[in-house]
Amino acid sequence: MSNQEDHRPWGYYRVLADEDTFKCKKIVVKNGKRLSLQRHKQRDEHWYVVSGTAVVTVDDKDVPLGAGQAIDIPRNALHRIANTGPDDLVFIEIQTGDYFGEDDIERLEDDFGRED
Repeated sequence: MSNQEDHRPWGYYRVLADEDTFKCKKIVVKNGKRLSLQRHKQRDEHWYVVSGTAVVTVDDKDVPLGAGQAIDIPRNALHRIANTGPDDLVFIEIQTGDYFGEDDIERLEDDFGRED
């Protein structure tokens, strides 16, 4: 496992743990940015907001979250997170399931023109 930051157009993430049964990431989203609208076939995710404010979309529902709040993302659910505050949004993502590779991301919309 690498403790390196993986930079993306919206910010960056760092893998904190990568085990057989789970993966844990620290994710930082810059203000005004959001992740792609995506889904995963092989994993569930739990997002815990450490700092900042966000709107999380899960299927057709928008859920505002702030520091100390969390949400569960079931596998196959369409989801994304957007930083709605003036500062960086920092959250912890815990993945559980059968497979944790980045190639399990199916992107349906992306602000930066990325595809699967």
